Amino acid sequence: MPQVIISAKNLTQKVELPHQTLTILNEINLDICSGEQVAITGRSGSGKSTLLGILATLDRASAGELWLCGQAVHELNEEQRAKLRLQSVGFIFQSFQLLSHLSALENVLLPLRLQKKFNYATASAKAHTMLERVGLSAQIEQMPKVLSGGEQQRVAIARALISEPQIIYADEPTGNLDRQTAKEIEQLLFDLNQEMGVTLVVVTHDLNLAAQCQKHYQLQEGQLVAALKNKERVE
Repeated sequence: MPQVIISAKNLTQKVELPHQTLTILNEINLDICSGEQVAITGRSGSGKSTLLGILATLDRASAGELWLCGQAVHELNEEQRAKLRLQSVGFIFQSFQLLSHLSALENVLLPLRLQKKFNYATASAKAHTMLERVGLSAQIEQMPKVLSGGEQQRVAIARALISEPQIIYADEPTGNLDRQTAKEIEQLLFDLNQEMGVTLVVVTHDLNLAAQCQKHYQLQEGQLVAALKNKERVE
């Protein structure tokens, strides 16, 4: 049986406003197994990125329980959560979030620098290999400002994978890219999911990308609704 790697139980997120309480997420229940590809779609403002941030331990829910890689996230303090993120989670942002004063190689090295046993030679070799894997062997020393949008996203993907996480969360990973480049990035994510066995959770407006995932949920009025399951990839 596939192992459940992410388990959300009655996750709720509320925001207190001056004259009302706004419910963004309403008792969400979700199980994701190791190695799965899962897409979450929904209209703008539906809470997709909020949910992703909570699942990635970047934010805390107002109520509910979250289990990640066997750990009860809702019982951890911030230091413990940060350690779990460093060990088990990679995050890909729509806006890439590369540091402009660092080269592609240096950006990819960042997560490894946070580890206690950091060895530059070993880490650099690993970063070179990862950048080559995402097709950037010729751009290793280049700065983000001279890279195209697709190349910057490839650097971001390499950075997310350098620590060999069990889960990759991607927030609109193709949202700032042209259609052809977006298709290349989508294929790269699916290839890496298959080759490395990493679990892939994607928030997207792109229904074509969502349809290629093994599971597709829509976020409607604070709740998840299963949209597509086990659908074959579309070319």
